[in-house]
Amino acid sequence: MGPGDQSDTPRHADLLEDTFAVRARLDADLSRAGTRRALGYAEPVVDDAIRGQLHDGITFSLPHPLEVEVAERIVSLCPGVEMVRFGKSGSDAVSAAVRAARAITRRDRVVATGYHGWHDWFIGSTTRAAGVPRAICDLTTAVPFGDPHAVEAALALGDVAAIVVEPSGAEIPPPGYLQWLIDTAHLHGTLAVFDEVITGFRLAPGGARQRYGVQPDLSCYGKALGNGMPISAVGGTANTMKVFEEIFYSGTHGGETLSLAAARAVLDTIADGRVLAAIHDLGCRLQQGLQNLVARYGVEAIVRISGEPERTIVSFPGADELIHKSLVQQFLIERGVLFNGSMFISQRHTVLDIGHTLDAFADAFAALSSDADPRALLTGPPVEAVFRRP
Repeated sequence: MGPGDQSDTPRHADLLEDTFAVRARLDADLSRAGTRRALGYAEPVVDDAIRGQLHDGITFSLPHPLEVEVAERIVSLCPGVEMVRFGKSGSDAVSAAVRAARAITRRDRVVATGYHGWHDWFIGSTTRAAGVPRAICDLTTAVPFGDPHAVEAALALGDVAAIVVEPSGAEIPPPGYLQWLIDTAHLHGTLAVFDEVITGFRLAPGGARQRYGVQPDLSCYGKALGNGMPISAVGGTANTMKVFEEIFYSGTHGGETLSLAAARAVLDTIADGRVLAAIHDLGCRLQQGLQNLVARYGVEAIVRISGEPERTIVSFPGADELIHKSLVQQFLIERGVLFNGSMFISQRHTVLDIGHTLDAFADAFAALSSDADPRALLTGPPVEAVFRRP
């Protein structure tokens, strides 16, 4: 774990506790693993559930009772969700929701805001569209988050089956914006699909539906649902979900029970809200601390702090974005802090972990604010963008 770990005999997984406070002596890169673990690495409740199920079996010919038990928990936590179908990844779940929307509306086009995985329907709208047929690329229109005019213009083109949105990410939704999206989609005969692969079971026990008091037609879950195990889910009203009886959404390991056992343990752990409330409080401490450091070192023009407290995002606007990000990463890893841009709090984190992280950022921001050329301070080549500019 981070500096606050008091374990007498720490295991490898314990030392790799989070996405941003990993001891530098470890030769490991888990900078994105926190997206999948709200409870932390090697969480006993989850691990014990997996071990217990392992003795009963992994995959069966018929649906296992765990499918019903996990579905019932999701329905009880997520307002407006009445039925659930399971998958193995977030990309699976969101792609299934898009297929369902197309089947219900008998339309082809999709409007998307945010990131929604590697499948053709979405990735064809990005600069990583190699291998995706042009006809598929042309069916998805990407619009910026929080831009009503762009949404209305895209919907006005007609034939839109779904608008797919991450309800909260680098930007927190303005008051009323998510409900406006849902209402506007419905005015155009379009389904509203929330990609809650990151926000689900993290912002609140009921995800963005609960946090923001909204009910889209379909919601897609993953990552935190399995605390590291491969499981995802699509949920919605019974009337909407009945289309899954007609479309084909199936996979060899869709009912794999180890992941379902993990999900049941996760949902039982977060159900009363106390774990997620503690995560929120630590996230607020981290986020406020970072904002204070940005102001202290006068780097407001080149460092931006945004996102929910559960997922603080540090970005670097400007022409030297990747240079500045690389320098900050370099300073942080030298101080035992593994940083990738998004920082996810887990229940294992402590105030000491947050303090250590903020100390490391202070050193990094001090370097950014100095007169030194940041390129000259780098000990290696800068990082590259995942989505290259055209």
